[in-house]
Amino acid sequence: MAMIRVASTEDIKDGRVHSATAGEFELILLRAQGEIRAFSGRCPHQDAPLADGLLSGNRLVCPWHQAVFRASDGELLEPPSLDRLEVFDVEILGDEVWVDIPGDAPDDGPKPRQPEVAREDRAADPRTVVIVGGGAAGVTGAQELRRCGFQGRLIMVSDDPHDPYDRTHCSKGYLAGEAPAVWLPLKPETFFRDAGIELVHQRLNVIDVQSRRIALPGGSAIEADGLLLAMGSRPRRLPVPGAELDGVLTLRTRTDSERIARRADAAEHVVVVGASFIGMEVAASLTQRGVSRVTVVAPDEVPFASVMGVRVGEALKEIHAANGVEFRLGRNVAKIDGNEKVEAVVLDTGESLATELVVVGIGGRPATDGLEGVELEDDGSVMVDELMRVAPGVFAAGDIATYPDFRTGEPIRIEHWRTAQQQGMIAGRNLAGEAQPFRGVPFFWTMQFGAGLGYVGHAESWDEEIVHGSLENFDFTVFYLRDGRVLAGAAAAGRDRQLNALHELMQLGRRLSAADIGDPDVDLTRMLSP
Repeated sequence: MAMIRVASTEDIKDGRVHSATAGEFELILLRAQGEIRAFSGRCPHQDAPLADGLLSGNRLVCPWHQAVFRASDGELLEPPSLDRLEVFDVEILGDEVWVDIPGDAPDDGPKPRQPEVAREDRAADPRTVVIVGGGAAGVTGAQELRRCGFQGRLIMVSDDPHDPYDRTHCSKGYLAGEAPAVWLPLKPETFFRDAGIELVHQRLNVIDVQSRRIALPGGSAIEADGLLLAMGSRPRRLPVPGAELDGVLTLRTRTDSERIARRADAAEHVVVVGASFIGMEVAASLTQRGVSRVTVVAPDEVPFASVMGVRVGEALKEIHAANGVEFRLGRNVAKIDGNEKVEAVVLDTGESLATELVVVGIGGRPATDGLEGVELEDDGSVMVDELMRVAPGVFAAGDIATYPDFRTGEPIRIEHWRTAQQQGMIAGRNLAGEAQPFRGVPFFWTMQFGAGLGYVGHAESWDEEIVHGSLENFDFTVFYLRDGRVLAGAAAAGRDRQLNALHELMQLGRRLSAADIGDPDVDLTRMLSP
């Protein structure tokens, strides 16, 4: 292939992303810093069409999951993507835009590009950095360390037997049988080898924060110059008789997901305990997998009410009910009956639900049991400063970290995949010698029976909800306010641009009031205009 005409210069409007094709190649075109740029048209994370994305200054925001790329060169700025965009040379001939497609480009279109990382060179840098945890925060932190030029020894220790993978699939597509195993790895095996990242699959005994010494089983230890704690959390167990029976499972890892799938395929009825995101995603995935009967048991009167309010919770519940999921809400599990294997779940009302499989999704607790030399918070987390720092040379990210919210100053802890990645990225930079404060805006997403929902911001409590659109038709945006200020927002798929714009406004520190978003037809993207 060679130079291909893809558009007229008049098509490329300031502040907009333009879709184009070059043969089999799907591209996007945009104006950045006064010049027209051409990039691959799909987000490297989950193939979202970037033509539907948002251009905010020099930031190109993915429409689905808020990955951010630099509009001037396609460089990765924020996860969940871990790759940058493919860049194509542009030539302007008169009023025509031509793009150079290299002759060795793949026939099926442009591919994401691995970020450029430093190579290990212990002669140049004798330091050792250890990352504890192989999940979202750990992998992003490791990549960012190398991106920032760290050339010392880099070790990632995890008690998970698998190389780092996308845990979000474990309760969604992978459990439903719709996402193949090849989708799971966060990075190809060659990346860890080429970047000099040693993957150690081993359980840890003790981590001494003050000395940065990691004790391994058998008496060996690793002495670290720098440490990133990213152990995530462990699922809570049901504190009732029978919770130890065979067939009572929790979901955290890929192995857990595979075990649940095998047991579910042989079950006629599965009871899911908990109406959290994990619980409801498991209920949806197992129903889509083909389980004939799924029942959700939870003390909540409405799923998600504490996070997104009663009205959004009811809308999600109705989607589940329409797909056959049964509910026992406002109920607690009194005990689980069975002779070695689970046979029934007994509720506090006395009702007995015969079942061969129970999946418990009642939240998690930070996996900080082996930490020494640091005082834990009441919930088991560790307090970090704005740099994600626990102590000199020691940083923490993800589920285990309580950090100061830059918008409110309040200490918060967020158990979301993308937040863990954002924090890991900042921790990696600061381990490499930078001093960048964490200014991430929380974002999470869920997919249940094909209904997508995103949420940005953070609201422990709110005193007002403003709804645009129709909750009944699952086409809505909801804003959560306290004292007249917007703290968070949720939106159904199809309103991604509004959610993207809200995220960017929060990122910029813009304080939105009820008056700013009171008009149901308000276009938040216009507020981003200079």
